[in-house]
Amino acid sequence: MTGQVIRVVVADDQELVRSGFALILGVQPDIEVVAEAGDGAEAVEAVRRYGADVALLDIRMPRMDGIEACRAISADGPAGPGERRADGERGTDEERGGCRVVMLTTFDSDEYVYEALHAGASGFLLKDVRRDDLVHAVRVVARGDSLLAPSVARRLVEQYTRPAPSVLRARRPGPRLDVLTGRERETLLLLARGLSNAEIAAELVVSDHTVKTHVGNVLAKLGLRDRIQAVICAYETGLIVAGDAALPEATGTPRGGAGRAWSSPVSARKRRP
Repeated sequence: MTGQVIRVVVADDQELVRSGFALILGVQPDIEVVAEAGDGAEAVEAVRRYGADVALLDIRMPRMDGIEACRAISADGPAGPGERRADGERGTDEERGGCRVVMLTTFDSDEYVYEALHAGASGFLLKDVRRDDLVHAVRVVARGDSLLAPSVARRLVEQYTRPAPSVLRARRPGPRLDVLTGRERETLLLLARGLSNAEIAAELVVSDHTVKTHVGNVLAKLGLRDRIQAVICAYETGLIVAGDAALPEATGTPRGGAGRAWSSPVSARKRRP
């Protein structure tokens, strides 16, 4: 969103909390807080009314909690400003739409993180976040990136996601993936293992541009918002199962190791002693 103002909705049932966040964000030259909301239902309405680019949602709110609000916002349209076209590149300003969600909570729990990601969130912050990290988080998700890399999401998905029993018995991916070509399945599998585009290109012996095309096709065909959602989809469909050490025979065994673990400065900070 270079050169554009990021429109933000802040939702929290505690007025002082949401006002504080709104004040921090509102003084940034590239950010405009278009609305504040006291519950999830108000947040969804505000996002739709003002065409917000980013919504900060508290997980626990009356009437409609943040998780349900996130699902409603994610279901409204295409992914946020960074959604990729079929060629794997980010869309133009006119092609972009939808709203990215960052979840806010006082609970440092992997389960909350997973539920938020599964609902379509692009990020997850504790409420004691530093002001610089809050501003950084809004800018990161507004440009179409996630605060958690696929390699981090994989750890959470392995812990909380289980494919359907029929998929486990057959030990083959579910029919949802039938729309993908063989090379697109390979790409999705490597995404689920946490590899970057450059690492995927090395595994498949193709160019970075070709990988971007495959990633864009995977997201478009499966209706996924971003790479995090692709990781979740790969596990839920049984393409990869927790504990898998190797790839299925159809795609061969990758030569490289798993992707580098990465998290945002916010996630890293909460692990410090």
